[in-house]
Amino acid sequence: MSAAGSLLVAAPLVAVLSLAVALRPARPDTVAPLRLAVVRAAVVTGAFAVLTVELLGALRLLTLPAFAVAWLIFVAATVTAAGWRRRRAAAPTGSGAARDLAAVRARLTDRWRTAGRGERLLAGTVGGLVLVELLIALLAEPNNFDSQTYHLPKVEHWVAQGSLEFWPTAIHRQVTIPPGAEYLLLHLRLFTGGDALHNLVQWAAGVGCLLAVARIAAQLGGGRRAQLLTAFVLGTTPMVALQATSTQTDLVCAAWVACVATLALDGLRRRAGVGTLLLLGAATGLTAVTKTSGLIGVGPLLLLWGIGQLRLAYVGGIVRGADRDRRAAARVDGPALPALVGAGRVGLPTGGADPVAPPAAADVARPGTGGGAPEPPGSRAGGVARTVAGSVLVVLVALLVVGPFLARVQAEFGHPLGPPRLRESIPMERHDPPSVLVNALRIGHTALDTPLAPVRAGTAEAIMAGARAIGVDPQDRAITFGRETFPVPSWYPDEDRVAFPLAGALALVGAALALARPARVSPTAAGALRGYAIVVVTAVVLHTAMIKWQPWGNRLLLYALVLAAPLAGLWLDSLLRRRLAPRPGAGVSGGAPSASGRRSVAVGLAVAMLAGSALAGVLALSYGFPRRLVGAGSVFTTSEWDTRFLRRPQWADEFRTAADAVRASGARRIGLVQQNDNWEYPWWLLLRDADGRPPELVALQSVLPDRPPADPASTDAIVCTGTRKVCADLVPAGWTLTWRGYVGYALPPPR
Repeated sequence: MSAAGSLLVAAPLVAVLSLAVALRPARPDTVAPLRLAVVRAAVVTGAFAVLTVELLGALRLLTLPAFAVAWLIFVAATVTAAGWRRRRAAAPTGSGAARDLAAVRARLTDRWRTAGRGERLLAGTVGGLVLVELLIALLAEPNNFDSQTYHLPKVEHWVAQGSLEFWPTAIHRQVTIPPGAEYLLLHLRLFTGGDALHNLVQWAAGVGCLLAVARIAAQLGGGRRAQLLTAFVLGTTPMVALQATSTQTDLVCAAWVACVATLALDGLRRRAGVGTLLLLGAATGLTAVTKTSGLIGVGPLLLLWGIGQLRLAYVGGIVRGADRDRRAAARVDGPALPALVGAGRVGLPTGGADPVAPPAAADVARPGTGGGAPEPPGSRAGGVARTVAGSVLVVLVALLVVGPFLARVQAEFGHPLGPPRLRESIPMERHDPPSVLVNALRIGHTALDTPLAPVRAGTAEAIMAGARAIGVDPQDRAITFGRETFPVPSWYPDEDRVAFPLAGALALVGAALALARPARVSPTAAGALRGYAIVVVTAVVLHTAMIKWQPWGNRLLLYALVLAAPLAGLWLDSLLRRRLAPRPGAGVSGGAPSASGRRSVAVGLAVAMLAGSALAGVLALSYGFPRRLVGAGSVFTTSEWDTRFLRRPQWADEFRTAADAVRASGARRIGLVQQNDNWEYPWWLLLRDADGRPPELVALQSVLPDRPPADPASTDAIVCTGTRKVCADLVPAGWTLTWRGYVGYALPPPR
């Protein structure tokens, strides 16, 4: 990586930090303002990165100089905005960067000093896992299976042709799957000239998820302990820990969904301004352009936001401090009119005030409860119109982000969701209640799988027997992806399929309690908690009704797990709060000791599950696949090339031998023969010029009707993966075909 590339790599970080300063909320009652500033900065930076790729791609300028100019302008603008904001917010005596850093350091020190041992343990565990994930992300080469097939080849095609124009290919996912995460990788590819930093995109997304879910817990009434528990439950989940060191795309999608969630929850407390609407639209668009399934979670979140905005318009109340108006807030949050507002502090740790949670959130007073005179009907009508207009703006901004990609897909395949094979392979083709129920049970079984083989076999057999009893084939292709067969073990810590039984169970209990008894979980934000729980449950139900079961389905559920993590954290915190709180008359008479005993058992089980979660996270990083710290395949002892092939070690020498022969022949134009799930990315690495220029690789097959493949006779050599017969049928007469297991190559006769 050149010196210029090193400086450019720092540009996204500088932009996010500067934007966090420039976009930090000014309202004193904002929940977790620093985390909100980071969320805003991430969304703005992500939208800039995506739109830059779209614009420069349309101009056929996907080159390092063009990206360098774009980032330098953007960084200059963000730094200027941050400086203006600091000057505007500075005290009369002024404040410098050193003083700001000292204030932040003092605040963090005070929070650590006032934290209990349990809270320090939670924070230390999460922080330690994040740092270890960063180490693995930096040391390990990209070796995800899908990345070898289509994520990273997609990036290389863009670099080679300098545009986003579709190309002939046998792997339709290279052009039909939304490319938002790969757009982010493209920036790093141009800056560094390689893939050394590609894993950092998902790592940063993992950190963003932790910050967002902790803020969501605060918005739903959680204090410091609840926020730490939320981050702990999510951060120790093996799927999150493993994907944070990968070039997959699920964690990126989950991060954008979490941004939508925390921004939408703000809309339950106050009317949204133009800035918030733009951010909501950008986050929605980023979700859509990264992974379409994420919209299953975004849709209910935006609906909740819209209901909250309409309610604020209808109530026509005024914002006041909850400390001055707690009685009125209680009436609004009462059974007669469940409120979708409020996010005060609960569950303070023993030892004093909560230094993390902001002052109790403002509540909206209903007219007639002492909060001021009712607003006239015209004002309410204006508020409704403002909400409708804001919703339209959110959709328009989202379309601005994802629209160019959808337009290319529409032009190529006649449908914005791609060819029929894509539209029919993943979405459910049956939606009758029995089929949806069977699909939901299979997805739940795979998501909550454990190493206990008898339990796995027994529950799977019960699901299949029940399916047959209600007239549904448990292997029906209309509700099952491809040719896969249920069940498939998913407990092993593999990034593509690992289950999350502990986090899932905690989230399920938290969701049930949030729906049934929200006031016990979050006394100051019961309405908001119940509304959020309804959103999470709705997203999961929609997911099971829309997405077929598949062995890798746990990856697709990651966004839902991220959304559900605050429910688990809030429930655990309420359990600990009730256990530690003194109960009047406890131990005297009347059955109080029995209730206390039950709570003790529940607390013991919860603590045991948290300990199991910590162990699962540590084991996932230590022994997880295909990137681990110790054992065979360790990032410390495995060579760069062998690390790339940990999924298929037998292919490493085959690719290298074929590439060496092709390079020795002096071939410049090289034909590709492959099937839909074959590895293409190794060819881009092995056949690259010495100066780093990409090779001229052309496909000899194409699934794109209007983009015919290249003529084999027009190439200087042919490389093949998969089936020998398919390759042999395309090799011109007189050429020599050499085959080794999975890989082959063909060369013309000597001239």
